[in-house]
Amino acid sequence: QVQLAESGGGLVQAGGSLRLSCAASGRSFSSYVMGWFRQAPGKEREFVAGISRSGGSTLHADSVKGRFTISRENAKRTVYLQMNSLKPEDTALYYCAASALSTGPATNIAMYGIWGQGTQVTVSS
Repeated sequence: QVQLAESGGGLVQAGGSLRLSCAASGRSFSSYVMGWFRQAPGKEREFVAGISRSGGSTLHADSVKGRFTISRENAKRTVYLQMNSLKPEDTALYYCAASALSTGPATNIAMYGIWGQGTQVTVSS
């Protein structure tokens, strides 16, 4: 089983960019479908992006499509979330998650059984 650690969050002005990283420890990283979720204060955790085991297939939430891009490097056991054109409504705690159940990128939070601690992203207007 892998353990996940996110990094790269911070404070950025609207229109700016950040790249989040999620480093996995343990074996078999490439056997997990990976995803990014976020949770704003007072709101439920929501799907942001998901990527297949090989990285050949991705899904992005409509709210971030065209602005965010998920990618992974299995050799480095790392998944990334490149975030461009950030908006104040993107402010949230961002979580990396791993799924051993899914066969492809999954939007359903219940499919993900391993979670990181989260990294805060704050976008000022």
